[in-house]
Amino acid sequence: MSTDHKAGFVNIVGNPNVGKSTLMNDLVGERLSIITSKAQTTRHRIMGIVNTPDYQIVFSDTPGVLKPKYKLQESMLEFSRSALTDADEILYVTDVVEDPTKNADFLEKVAQEKVPVLLVINKIDLLKDQSELESIVARWKELLPNAEIFPTSAKEHFNVSNLMTRIVELLPSSAPYFGKDALTDKPARFFVTEIIREKILTNYDKEIPYSAEVIVEKFDEKEGAIHIMAVIYVERDSQKGILIGKGGARLKKVGMEARKDIETFFGKKVFLELFVKVEANWRNRENKLKAFGYIE
Repeated sequence: MSTDHKAGFVNIVGNPNVGKSTLMNDLVGERLSIITSKAQTTRHRIMGIVNTPDYQIVFSDTPGVLKPKYKLQESMLEFSRSALTDADEILYVTDVVEDPTKNADFLEKVAQEKVPVLLVINKIDLLKDQSELESIVARWKELLPNAEIFPTSAKEHFNVSNLMTRIVELLPSSAPYFGKDALTDKPARFFVTEIIREKILTNYDKEIPYSAEVIVEKFDEKEGAIHIMAVIYVERDSQKGILIGKGGARLKKVGMEARKDIETFFGKKVFLELFVKVEANWRNRENKLKAFGYIE
């Protein structure tokens, strides 16, 4: 491999709901992070890897930064903080509607970073005119004076390729960190749980999605098909009832939608069985958070 190969870790941070996952999927070109309009959908750090003969970028999409309310969120904030310590570049993602002073202490840490910070102002398609954007940019220049600013619309793919060009320019010279055919550091079953969780987010209101966790108990891949058995854990019997629905109708709908997406993701036929179990108060129980992969 030639000595001018570049490789580095590019970590995507920012508050919930500013479009971090949409941006990462656009940069990686694969639907790795789940995208929904509900806040807090990314609970783990997800790595997406971009390989060319000349470089390897390891993108890491972190959970939105928030003030922790329970143990699960503490571990999520830890993922976001750790993203600042091991990066070669930081993409700080905000949008045109967010109050820039939200989570000022996290922002201060970003401002003190020694590595390059690229500030992405997302969702500019929502603005009415140029002067609005100019005042937003001016405000951010005060808060993060060392950052390079990229106004983008990840949804419309606007200015994302310029951002990508700059990311590549800033990469350090290095051998690749992962195999050149790797797309992510996460195992296949991780994406199954993410897809099922996304369907729970889009099909149920209020507390159900945040009280639900999915574990893949069986992932049996054969030549032409994959047989998957997954358990959805909730915290209370009442939630179990809502999740299953009358005559199992709601769970069936989740299963159908998830199966279609899983088939698209793996490019083969999928048989999916879903079960619901009650695991009281799992979000505050350390052994459960360990089992679900939130605590090392």
